[in-house]
Amino acid sequence: MRKRLTPEERRDRRRRAVQRSKFALPSIVTMISVLCGFSSVVMSLNAAGDNPQSYFLWGAVLLVLAGIFDGLDGRIARATNTATEFGVQLDSLADVLSFGMAPAILAYRYGFFQLGMVDHNLRAVGWAASFFFIACGALRLARFNVQVGSVDSRFFVGMPIPAGAACVASVILAWPSPPDSTVVAYMLAAGLFAIGLLMVSTVRFPNFKNRPHHPLATLWISVGFAFLLCLVIIFRQKFFMGFFAVYILMGLTLNLAWLVGWRGILPPQKARVPVDGELEDTSH
Repeated sequence: MRKRLTPEERRDRRRRAVQRSKFALPSIVTMISVLCGFSSVVMSLNAAGDNPQSYFLWGAVLLVLAGIFDGLDGRIARATNTATEFGVQLDSLADVLSFGMAPAILAYRYGFFQLGMVDHNLRAVGWAASFFFIACGALRLARFNVQVGSVDSRFFVGMPIPAGAACVASVILAWPSPPDSTVVAYMLAAGLFAIGLLMVSTVRFPNFKNRPHHPLATLWISVGFAFLLCLVIIFRQKFFMGFFAVYILMGLTLNLAWLVGWRGILPPQKARVPVDGELEDTSH
């Protein structure tokens, strides 16, 4: 006969069940990001027939959603104090799919597949550019994993792979219809090569995920976020293209300013002892 539990024992059992479910929550959010990345690949494969732009548009939107969920899983893990090494590794593997493979396939199907039927050189160039993009993304993730805790957390070393995927998505969001000129397609290939080089470069890009400690800084960040929302409402799909162009330009300008001696923002330290919470940051 099953032993009857006391009220204290039932409360303790519920407490342990809640604790176990808390550890599963960040991984569930990560898997939702993987689902979005996989669904983007499916949209790329389905982009056939008389109306491919709707599939391309959904593929780009799903990449944006994957980035949102990728940002949430780390925050949830830190908020619930459930960050684990398993979660870090799962997040890296998920990023290879959602921000490496998915945008590479989307870019190839969008820019090179159809025009490549009449220009075989374009198809080869698009194949190479798409592979270069995913290869650089994988190298970027591997470098991030070995540098965690040894670099200045204010900056990313190289452009993060979610930002690289977002650059691809922003182009398709702005122009959902596939290019009808080989010149435009070759420009897209050049863009993929450039994004790949930025990901594996040592150019420092600002990390906006670090929470400010000064109340005035928090206020200005809130105002800036509200301003960005207004820009999204005004410019809609074309906002993302401009936003990531400014992000890349800002990173390049900041690094150039350091080279000429500007110190308005202190450059990153060569080596640094991590503070509490930095090892759990899985932003790549």
